[in-house]
Amino acid sequence: MKKHHKGMIKILKDGPYEITGGLPLRKAVIKSGKDGIPVKWEDADALKGGKKYHLCRCGRSGNKPYCDGTHHEVKFHGTETASGKAYMKTAEANTGPGLTLMDDEKLCAGAFFCHRAGNAWDLTEKSANPEARKTAMEEACDCPSGRLVALDKKTGEPIEPGLAPGVAIVEDPARKASGPIWVKGGITVKSAKGKIYERRNRITLCRCGRSANKPFCDGSHLPFKDGDKRVD
Repeated sequence: MKKHHKGMIKILKDGPYEITGGLPLRKAVIKSGKDGIPVKWEDADALKGGKKYHLCRCGRSGNKPYCDGTHHEVKFHGTETASGKAYMKTAEANTGPGLTLMDDEKLCAGAFFCHRAGNAWDLTEKSANPEARKTAMEEACDCPSGRLVALDKKTGEPIEPGLAPGVAIVEDPARKASGPIWVKGGITVKSAKGKIYERRNRITLCRCGRSANKPFCDGSHLPFKDGDKRVD
């Protein structure tokens, strides 16, 4: 049985995320092509972490990604609204001839890797083709939020990327957007009420303060359709 990392993320009531256990903190940059579609992840600079640190959850800190206490001034309401149900109970199955793609759209962080070469859903339908199957799996594995999970058609087991435990701040230069907190490697996330969320290999936590599915990102940090305004 895989051991869980000693690190933990605790959600403080109407306040920041408290990270303990010496979890490393980095930036993760979405590298996009000329068409704006993401191509790959790029590891950027390491950020100052430590045994214990606090990351902004209200989206208003003057020292992002760290909390500077602004949530008190703006009277941030960070009530968690996610159902807390296990992923396999909320995700829908998209079944193709060579692959099953699980999808929980409430967890979408808008990283758009699922559109890198066609889209993951269409590729799943064509998964009798080995190349289509391979690309669909890659796109699912690049999804930072874990909205998409590919299942092996024969065994039913999830196909997951190997992610070392850690925390990353997602940056999306092509959309001029700073994204969510990418939690990797099955880190424990504890709610403000003391509940432990399902441990998963990859999730994304809201840090703009606007998600309708707190504590998880729902893409609310992305620009409006006119491309000029930002929601955060």
